[in-house]
Amino acid sequence: MVLDFKEILTASMVLFAVIDIVGSIPIIISLRQKVGHIQSEKASIVAVIIMITFLFVGEEILKLIGIDVNSFAVAGSLVILFLALEMILGIQLYKEENPETASIVPIAFPLIAGAGTMTTLLSIKAEFETINIIIAIIINMIFVYFVLKSSKKIEHILGKGGINVLRKIFGVILLAIAVKLFASNAMGLFNSLP
Repeated sequence: MVLDFKEILTASMVLFAVIDIVGSIPIIISLRQKVGHIQSEKASIVAVIIMITFLFVGEEILKLIGIDVNSFAVAGSLVILFLALEMILGIQLYKEENPETASIVPIAFPLIAGAGTMTTLLSIKAEFETINIIIAIIINMIFVYFVLKSSKKIEHILGKGGINVLRKIFGVILLAIAVKLFASNAMGLFNSLP
């Protein structure tokens, strides 16, 4: 276990882009209008538990069904690629159903710790130390907590244009990360072939 600031920073940026809590502000605001209150603390804590648990048992689940981490990382890089394209091009390739209530289920899962986040966690686990990923998860959840707490203020300050610019910037970062993940894991995948 080696603490590496560069790995923590990179993993934090990847997770920040995938979770896309800033881009989810309109969804959070509409949920708040429907039910009046969102439990920011509960949602953040549950999301951390889901993500860290999956970080540890996700690989075991893969082994159980006979998939190696390189294969999953390549598949994950493709999911990240499509998420990045959605953010950059402003299109929707995949859309969750609008949740009816603002509880742990729509906020913690799937909004924060959704399929994209889970795939990303296992993909970056193939490259980064687990301790650095855990720190990156915690950093992101602190940020998520503050965004959930002050979503109305943030939307008022940034405006729709500001949120769109942020989404596009993180989309480009995510695209570059997807290409790097694919390249490094595809080599391992082809080398393991007989």
